[in-house]
Amino acid sequence: MTAENCTVFADFIFLGLSSRQDVQQGLFVLFLLVYVITVVANVGMVLLIKRDPRLHTPMYYFLSNLSFCDICYSSTISPKMLADFLSEQKRIPYDVCAIQMYFFGAFADVECLMLAVMSYDRYVAICNPLLYTIAMSRGICTQLVVIAYMVGLVDSAIHTCCTFQLSFCNSNIINHFFCDIPPLLALSYSDTSINEIVMFTFIGCVVGTSIITVLLSYSYIITTILRMNSAEGRCKAFSTCASHLTAVAIFHGTLLFMYFRPSSSYSMDTDKTASVFYTVVIPMLNPLIYSLRNKDVKGALKKAISTKLCSG
Repeated sequence: MTAENCTVFADFIFLGLSSRQDVQQGLFVLFLLVYVITVVANVGMVLLIKRDPRLHTPMYYFLSNLSFCDICYSSTISPKMLADFLSEQKRIPYDVCAIQMYFFGAFADVECLMLAVMSYDRYVAICNPLLYTIAMSRGICTQLVVIAYMVGLVDSAIHTCCTFQLSFCNSNIINHFFCDIPPLLALSYSDTSINEIVMFTFIGCVVGTSIITVLLSYSYIITTILRMNSAEGRCKAFSTCASHLTAVAIFHGTLLFMYFRPSSSYSMDTDKTASVFYTVVIPMLNPLIYSLRNKDVKGALKKAISTKLCSG
């Protein structure tokens, strides 16, 4: 197709998760509930950590940033997806699609790096407790969070610019429920080999750094736990590690599945299902996995509820 015959589209159209109206109504109710739980749980976690002085430690500082990231991360995708469940044509303007991709990519990177920072924090706390206050000072913690956001913002800008320099002439129908790199690469009639190299390289650096940090941190953590004399302490520590590693495995596993394949092997129906896990489910599970199972957080929550009831 020549440039003269290329049709310039003003918007894209999502196919969504299902074309059946009855299924879409059921999905609307389900995902609305998930989104409400996500926002309430994560906002509550941020406010609880900010309110209780006992939670003003590096671990909970990172948890509050993870919760904030989850709110933004989920809100980039869920509101538009919910509106599309009730719409006949799921349109999104070209520039809004680029904005959605940018913020989704940025917060996905931040989420990925924040998981690595949290793993490193636990490594220092368990394996080098005497150095914890120095190694995880307020200044260092702030720097780690700022670096995570800067990397996310810059990395996502690169991917968004590269993707929207492509030509989309054949069709404007995206077989997905949000603007993501793989479905747009599959939609474009341009040569996407450079885009794939850029995607593999930059996302590989972010995800690879996070995975290596998590694996190394928990290798040392597990070794230290096995040396503990208390059986109860070992069981408690292993339980915490298992929950963390489960969430990390789901998040990173889905990212690896989504972004580290050639575009010729994409199966959009399969990818849409996988995308639900890290765009909708993980932001809801994080406050439960990392926070609500924590004794300190439970104590702070009970105290906050008791104070509210007494003042009321």
